[in-house]
Amino acid sequence: MSAKTTIEVAYATPDKQVILECEIEFGTPIRDAVRQSGINQHFPEIDLENCKLGIFSKPVAADYKLCDGDRIEIYRPLIADPKEVRRQRAAQGLKMKKGGGAISQD
Repeated sequence: MSAKTTIEVAYATPDKQVILECEIEFGTPIRDAVRQSGINQHFPEIDLENCKLGIFSKPVAADYKLCDGDRIEIYRPLIADPKEVRRQRAAQGLKMKKGGGAISQD
């Protein structure tokens, strides 16, 4: 009999967050675990073959060995490149206030 482990799979949009707990065979590759979780029933727009994955907010490689209690996080693509946004702000002479608040000119 093969060993099983319990993991969570998490995905969030600005409007909805889902964390699914599931039991998988020990040694299941991370991408296979995401497929087995059924998260795509909640979010059919996820590209399960190419999405970036992490464990507890740390990106991991496709060959990561899952541990009992791991939370797999599926990352959405960035809407804008943060470096490019900073460059544009700098070119306009704008600065972000401390804490990411409103933009100001100083």
